[in-house]
Amino acid sequence: MAQESWQERLEDVYELMRDMSRQTDPQEMVKAYGLRVRKMFPVDRRISLSRRELARPQFRITRDSEWQEDINPWKQQDRLPLLSGGLLAELMYSNRPRIIDDLQVDSADPAAAYLAGQRSLMAIPMLDNGEAMNMVISLRREPHGFENERLPDSVWLSNLFGRATHNLVLKDQVRAAYDAVDRELQIVGDIQRSLLPKVVPTIDGLDLAVFYQTSQQAGGDYYDFFPLVEGKWGVLIADVSGHGTPAAVMMAITHSIAHLYPHDPGRPGDLLEFVNGHLAGRYASDAGTFVTAFYGIYDSLSRTLTYSSAGHNPPRLWKCRDHAAHSLDGASNLPLGLTTDTKYSDAVVSLESGDRLVFYTDGITEASNLEDEQFGVKRVDAILSTSCGEPAQGIVDDIVRGVREFTADAPPTDDRSLVVARIF
Repeated sequence: MAQESWQERLEDVYELMRDMSRQTDPQEMVKAYGLRVRKMFPVDRRISLSRRELARPQFRITRDSEWQEDINPWKQQDRLPLLSGGLLAELMYSNRPRIIDDLQVDSADPAAAYLAGQRSLMAIPMLDNGEAMNMVISLRREPHGFENERLPDSVWLSNLFGRATHNLVLKDQVRAAYDAVDRELQIVGDIQRSLLPKVVPTIDGLDLAVFYQTSQQAGGDYYDFFPLVEGKWGVLIADVSGHGTPAAVMMAITHSIAHLYPHDPGRPGDLLEFVNGHLAGRYASDAGTFVTAFYGIYDSLSRTLTYSSAGHNPPRLWKCRDHAAHSLDGASNLPLGLTTDTKYSDAVVSLESGDRLVFYTDGITEASNLEDEQFGVKRVDAILSTSCGEPAQGIVDDIVRGVREFTADAPPTDDRSLVVARIF
């Protein structure tokens, strides 16, 4: 008979642990635990107390085995009875487990209605950071209803369950917080992407295509087109250091400053100096960040690109007639936002029909494979070497596909941007 009793209890404990392991909602776990515990340790009434966010001698009744309605104490706190003082407050704020063998309760006690008719009590503190923030009160109608020998086991079992429940509550709160942050980041990303050109402009002599992908909901890559006089266009590509929301904010600032510049067909270096002065003087130096940028002015009449670079990856120029790759690295200086007095020089390159220009950020060339090898400019050039019959969009698609295949389609660790121009 003893062996059978031992096996039955083991089965009850095992099933209790299984039930707890399946739960993802603290309220449901408490209900499942309560059903098992009532069978294993029957009492006449069980009350749960909490003093979280309360001052002595206040406490709340969070659960009562005689309640007919299922109240969630984490989500319906306004429906929980709030009491002050009396025996239960004394027990709760003592932080100690206790058994009362002959319970006598004054009718004026704030909890008299909850303790009426009960003659023995067991109080188990649920400790959090060394304090009894919660407590379980078990009651029986007969005196001496609880065995002192079982009190230690009841304390540690109840507290283990309490920690498991509290962890689920924290997990739920963390998930809710992450969801809120995720929604905010999505909004930031939507705002950031709205700053990019809505459509790719139509420019005489150019076939244009773009690609933009952030490594997170929001990112720091930026490209833009500026219509100028005399058939000229400004093409800007930039990359803010870092990732995520801080980079997106700096990208938005860079966009605003660039659009404040009185665009004219002057020097590209003038725009970079204008943006740099504002960034270094007001924003980037304090934020510990910087922006690489490449700005070129395309002249459709002379078929030239005058450009200046602020530490940005040099665009690749593929000349189909010579079947050769060139790097636009003739004029470069420090990234934007480091010092206010940086000067940016210009360089000019002549273009002809069939040439391909690829402006990119380092998320393209620094994309790594499983062997930690980078995609690099040579693979970009290899794609360009077979592009002479393709439109700009086809080249964009080929490069993006090449990067994804190279990285085994792993999520990007950096923002990726492309602006491809085919000269015709």
